[in-house]
Amino acid sequence: MVAIPRPGADEYASYYGKYIDRVPEAGGEGALVDLLGRQIGETQALLAGLPEARALYRYATGKWSIKEVVGHLADAERVFAYRALRFARADETPLASFDENAFVPPGRFDSRLLSDLVAEFVAVRQATVAMLRGLPAEAVARRGTASGKSVSVRALAYIIAGHERHHVQILKERYLQA
Repeated sequence: MVAIPRPGADEYASYYGKYIDRVPEAGGEGALVDLLGRQIGETQALLAGLPEARALYRYATGKWSIKEVVGHLADAERVFAYRALRFARADETPLASFDENAFVPPGRFDSRLLSDLVAEFVAVRQATVAMLRGLPAEAVARRGTASGKSVSVRALAYIIAGHERHHVQILKERYLQA
């Protein structure tokens, strides 16, 4: 398994620093990929047994429901992993940005079972982990352009981990404590 070292600040747009900073320092080969794998169980445990009615909870008007947060996690990870795949394969085609707020309404996540949304997120994460495990060392340092900014494959891997940590913390603090 390839080591995925922490990206330098020049490997991603400053906006994503808030996600990368959430990823703990973890040395050793496979440490980041192992963390991504562990997050699956942690997120499943957090949401296990949550009643469907509770999964529709919004902590404020205009905020996403718990189901929408889970749907967003799967959607965003797909986008970040797709970018990582393209750049790891040395594709230099600039990739468009995506508006996460525009993705949520057509996803109709509130009409789905929370257990199905969690299962979908798990499947997406398992695919991300499998892809990252199979990358050769030179691929993790490759860069491409997404949303008009240069980003490396390793930065995208860290963004994926930190993005989940960000939303899990919000779920714990604003949704599940209320």
